[in-house]
Amino acid sequence: VCVSVVTLLGLLTEKRNVLFIVADDLRTSLGCYGDPLIKSPNIDQLASKSLVFLNAFSQQAVCAPSRTSMLTSRRPDTTRLYDFNSYWRTHSGNFSTLPQYFKSNGYFTASVGKVFHPGIASNHSDDYPYSWSIPAYHPASFRFEKAKMCKGEDGKLHANLLCAVNVTEQPGGTLPDLESTDEALRLLKSRANSKQPFFLAVGFHKPHIPFRIPEEYLKLYPLDKMSLAPDPDVPKLLPAVAYNPWTDVRKREDVQKLNVSFPFGPIPIDFQLGIRQHYYAAVSYMDAQVGRLLSALDGMGLTDSTMVVFTSDHGWSLGEHGEWAKYSNFDVATRVPLIVFVPGVTADHNTPTEPAFPFIDVFSGSELVRNMVELLDVFPTVSALAGLRGPKHCPEVSLQVDLCVEGKSLAASFKHKEKKKNAERLAFSQYPRPADTPQENSDLPDLKDIKVMGYSLRTWDYRYTLWLGFNPDTYQVRTSSPESSLVLCPHMQGSPNCF
Repeated sequence: VCVSVVTLLGLLTEKRNVLFIVADDLRTSLGCYGDPLIKSPNIDQLASKSLVFLNAFSQQAVCAPSRTSMLTSRRPDTTRLYDFNSYWRTHSGNFSTLPQYFKSNGYFTASVGKVFHPGIASNHSDDYPYSWSIPAYHPASFRFEKAKMCKGEDGKLHANLLCAVNVTEQPGGTLPDLESTDEALRLLKSRANSKQPFFLAVGFHKPHIPFRIPEEYLKLYPLDKMSLAPDPDVPKLLPAVAYNPWTDVRKREDVQKLNVSFPFGPIPIDFQLGIRQHYYAAVSYMDAQVGRLLSALDGMGLTDSTMVVFTSDHGWSLGEHGEWAKYSNFDVATRVPLIVFVPGVTADHNTPTEPAFPFIDVFSGSELVRNMVELLDVFPTVSALAGLRGPKHCPEVSLQVDLCVEGKSLAASFKHKEKKKNAERLAFSQYPRPADTPQENSDLPDLKDIKVMGYSLRTWDYRYTLWLGFNPDTYQVRTSSPESSLVLCPHMQGSPNCF
């Protein structure tokens, strides 16, 4: 990848559009990340013309805290959002978001599907009108996602984990990600000839559970070709506090029938293989929707003017360490794909006769960055590459600073090929627990119930995780300046200061 300083800093005659795609619960099980089993041709094709960050990490492996952290570029200890039950603007600070920054710089911004976590965590509005030019779109069929929609062996409908369906038999004859893709295509078409640049965020619900997906995708992964996780057992020396008992999976009807013991299980081997089969099928289904979006960029003549960012909020354990969920500090839960296509930078401008992203149907040369990066880095990086001057880095205490970022811009990665390890690049993640042993609410404790916080540091070769006592009560720490501010901070055993 070679790019002039002028282009790198984003000093362009025209601002780049941004197509920001975020998947839900997607680990790095993609062909471009070296998974030999997965069929992800469209994302792999995007990666072949993009910069691929091999070691990108979420700051907390659960939806609302991770998405809020990524979109504000503030760590969970700054947003104070560890669960789904508070809105950062009223709970912590009026922090600006990535789409809000684009909107303030003249962009049309729109949200389709799950971008912010819906509900209290985004003020029941997906942070509209702060972040978006129009109200966020949510697919109507999502309201059936946790209902009894899965036909069981008894011929009746159940609320199962494994839920491959005939789409024509579903309400409205569709599924949430199909609807979201249709709406995104409509918005792209409506903005294709506009002089106003756009920031379109598309959030896919898959491969999040339940695996309610078109049944034909299971054919890509015959059960006799599936294998167990390479490390399927709970490590003997694993501290009990580090283990998550995958409570949300246990609530599904087909899992309840298994009478799996709490907290460690295990799940029967044949069902483990079924979970892995359905997860992979869900990824391929989501990949096809990405392909539809990329193909549309070509068809509408938008490829040369649109940056594409693809990532996920966190990963998901497919039996590694005996877990079937996120909710931990393990690599499989915190590591995510991060792929960035910048026209004219990561790939040459395409010619009208040669589309950059021809759609690939699974039924019929990437640049790689290995240094540690964080989802916090997305905000400053995307801003710079789109042609905007990125926000300043946050001061040590930033609760009263609306616009700043705690992440670092990765724009230099698009100019200079990575030559060696950068030992200074670290990735930090954290996860709360209600106790030092597995509990029914270990996956998602309410703020008032958090008693332990696991802080995890990832280097090139190691992960170091420290579990500390945590008090959710807040303390007032006043500065010595006349403009005294209140700093919210956890009380941590062994920590002499509160930052």
